[in-house]
Amino acid sequence: MSYDELPAPSHFDADKVGEVWRVPYQERAADAERWAAEHRISPSAWDTYRICLMLVDVQNTFCIPEFELFVGGASGTAAIDDNRRLCEFIYRNLGIITEICATMDTHMTMQVFHNIFLVNERGEHPAPFSAISEEEIAQGVWKLDPRVTESFGISSRYAADYLRHYAHQLDKKAKYDYTIWPYHAMLGGIGHALVSAVEEAVFFHGVARYSRTDFQVKGDNPLTENYSVLRPEVMEDAEGKKIAQENKQLINKLLDFDAVIIAGQAKSHCVFWTVDDLLDQLQSTDKKLTDKVYLLEDCTSPIVIPDGPDFTEAANEAFERFAGAGMHVVRSTDPVRTWPGISL
Repeated sequence: MSYDELPAPSHFDADKVGEVWRVPYQERAADAERWAAEHRISPSAWDTYRICLMLVDVQNTFCIPEFELFVGGASGTAAIDDNRRLCEFIYRNLGIITEICATMDTHMTMQVFHNIFLVNERGEHPAPFSAISEEEIAQGVWKLDPRVTESFGISSRYAADYLRHYAHQLDKKAKYDYTIWPYHAMLGGIGHALVSAVEEAVFFHGVARYSRTDFQVKGDNPLTENYSVLRPEVMEDAEGKKIAQENKQLINKLLDFDAVIIAGQAKSHCVFWTVDDLLDQLQSTDKKLTDKVYLLEDCTSPIVIPDGPDFTEAANEAFERFAGAGMHVVRSTDPVRTWPGISL
């Protein structure tokens, strides 16, 4: 296991991080093998101190300006800047990152947070970014489109009961309103893919270290939102029947690492709630385990909608709370060996 910080390979072009392009896998694999030999990088299976780098939703849909939910942050280029630093972090620390775990927000057309799901008495769908209140559902302002119920093979009564239940559960949690999101991270589409420069870095790491990248799909359940990769927003229907469950396999896997480093998008939403759920699990198991979590504050940004909501303050307050609970808020540019609690 190499503890030395490494230079960026010659193929890395920081100016292309905000673009979409095809990774030349065969060429890059040969480069990675030569790189590993040149820098004496050992296979990840030999690591005695095991580090997991979790990348939350580093996908085109959130990270490329012309895509659906680009996280521009306050600067307008936040996700691009975050991913430039992230790629540099991966290459610089390639010899000590045991495994990369990439969460993939994954959606299909008919899901409860897409406007096709709901319809009013005039047959109109709600506009993207609409906030649907529990009261509107109860009053019948919005109902589940009968064409959707037919497609899913459920009764109109089940649909009505579930929609009320879903809105109530979200309201009770007081996290976010029942939000209608524009179509994004569509399975099979370009927006679903990892950012090209990050994908290349992840692939390069996998070959150089003989490490199997763990891709974790989330958000494909049609009946519930999934901000966190560890737990969907609603797990039971109106009758109390399970419709989803916690990702216990991933939780247990993360607990097994000596250190877990987290980056990705958006700091105010999917990163926020993934870390929050992880904190709950760690505290219920052993509060001391929070010491193994490191949040790359310069590789994640909050959602800031021009002339709309700005989630910066809420995201910063959340990171302060995580730090207060024992997690470490760190910067990608600081040597990992200097981070508190790291034993390389």
